[in-house]
Amino acid sequence: MKKTLLILLCFPFFLFAQDSQKRMKKKLDNQSKYQTINIKDKIPSIETELKSVKETWFSLESMKAQNGLIVIFTCNTCPFVVMWEDRYELIEKLAKENNLGLAYVNSNYKKRDGDDSFEEMKKHAKKMQYSYPYLLDEKSKLANAFGAKTTPHVFLFNSADELVYKGSIDDNHKDINQVKKFYLKDAIKQLTTGKRVFPSETEPVGCSIKRYNP
Repeated sequence: MKKTLLILLCFPFFLFAQDSQKRMKKKLDNQSKYQTINIKDKIPSIETELKSVKETWFSLESMKAQNGLIVIFTCNTCPFVVMWEDRYELIEKLAKENNLGLAYVNSNYKKRDGDDSFEEMKKHAKKMQYSYPYLLDEKSKLANAFGAKTTPHVFLFNSADELVYKGSIDDNHKDINQVKKFYLKDAIKQLTTGKRVFPSETEPVGCSIKRYNP
């Protein structure tokens, strides 16, 4: 009798654990389904037009500059973005100084009714004073084409549309004063001075992209 009672009491917890495992597996499968593009790959979906927070439309083709393009998958409220966002101003300055285009892309489809709605994107861009387009990737198609994993996730392309760097902005999202390796900054310098970009890959660190799942 006691054994039967114990089984009955434990059964809901067993079901909960199974359900949690299934949800976690589905989340991991979803992230791994889209493989991140490789170094030397060309800009994916370069002609696809996305709406900016200023109600104008841009393709990545139209956003390239003389020396290439920086694409940052980002959002409004991810703690990693919030902590790293003081670096965005620096990145904008580097883009201007080095004749690089820059695109901010929000692919968080599952948060469109909340923190990452188009209206919230408008407010966020204004608050942070973005001077480059903040684009709505409505059904995460661009994130899927890139295989972007996190917010933020950075991609740097050269003038031939080839990927030369992908990964994190630097090695310390918590404090710019504690940064020892400015990955993106160094990659930009190497690219624009004709040197080999090294490292060309770092691990992206951030919140998972809340992508569209049909």
